Amino acid sequence: MINSLRGMNDILSDDYERFTYFINTATTIAQRYGFHFIETPLLEETALFKRGVGESSDIVGKEMYQFTDKGDNDVCLRPEGTAGVVRAFIQKKLDKAGGTHRFFYHGAMFRYERPQKGRLRQFHQFGVESFGVESVYEDASMIMMVHDILKACGIGHRLQLNSLGCSTCMSPYRQKLINFVKDVEDKVCQDCARRLQTNPIRVLDCKNTTCQSLYTDAPKLINNLCSECEDDFANLKTILDQNNIKYEIDTNLVRGLDYYSKTAFEFVSDNIGSQSAIAGGGRYDRLVEFLDGKATPAVGFAMGIERLMELIVMPEKTRTGYYIGAMDENALSLIVKITHKKRSTDKVSLDYKAKNLQKHLKAADKVNAKFCAIIGSNELKDATIWVKDLENKTESTIKLEEF
Repeated sequence: MINSLRGMNDILSDDYERFTYFINTATTIAQRYGFHFIETPLLEETALFKRGVGESSDIVGKEMYQFTDKGDNDVCLRPEGTAGVVRAFIQKKLDKAGGTHRFFYHGAMFRYERPQKGRLRQFHQFGVESFGVESVYEDASMIMMVHDILKACGIGHRLQLNSLGCSTCMSPYRQKLINFVKDVEDKVCQDCARRLQTNPIRVLDCKNTTCQSLYTDAPKLINNLCSECEDDFANLKTILDQNNIKYEIDTNLVRGLDYYSKTAFEFVSDNIGSQSAIAGGGRYDRLVEFLDGKATPAVGFAMGIERLMELIVMPEKTRTGYYIGAMDENALSLIVKITHKKRSTDKVSLDYKAKNLQKHLKAADKVNAKFCAIIGSNELKDATIWVKDLENKTESTIKLEEF
């Protein structure tokens, strides 16, 4: 027997209902905020992610599904969504067109990492990217959108917030952090020792408990912001306060790539174990420029759908549509014809076997139909159909034309 690859799961039955419910809910809310759908390829040039995500990141260094195709191109399956959207934004010359461009997307991403609960090698993200708006109000809007999506899905959460500053305040802060870590370098883990050379700010994101204790007294970027970044962060907190969005300041919350700036945020859940982040985002004003586009302010977020699946509170199921069946073999061709017409306006389930009434009623229950409509010998003779409302338990026999 051939099984699915490790960390690559099928989505069906109850999981499929939850999955599509989340996608539909998130899509509706994103559209309310004025965002439009974008679809980018699963396969991209590897260089896009090396430049967009960063060669120092674990994603690029360890986790990409990378290979050379038959045209001798260095390609990979996309490990995240933002870089592809930025590539499309530049390729379509939207960076030079000016104005505001807002996109949302959802789809499969791929990372070769150790599978665990809520973290797979093929997983799905819902993400949003906004280009052309420098105002911190757009940052707040992103946060409020995530809040609305999680609330609509009944998912409890906490918001963690930080500021990563800008190039003015980041450079001197980075040197302060390097000096601090060098003093304890013999005690930090191998990952932190490597990050100190490639991407120092990422040490703050280390999950090693020894490192976490060592960094308790590390200098905080939030205490080293320039006046402009301080004002922006204060304004962001004010906007969130005015809209009753509660938050916690997490001074170790980082987005460790050079193009990230100012706002960084994560939504976390206490109901999914140690890997508690369920959504994250921030401002990346330099990424378009990093990928050879015209400098454009940008902000976005992404949500890992598999991580949310068990947390989603599904609405109470309601009966919908019709179940149509036959009790007489001679009626089978007729019910197919009726079903074909009925599907122009309604959801219809159809059984191709002639059965007794009780079996049809059980089958209608199984598909959660609101109406069970049956043609037997008498109905076939009289050009009628028997219909039972499975919610209020009423039944009647009506002319086929009326049905």
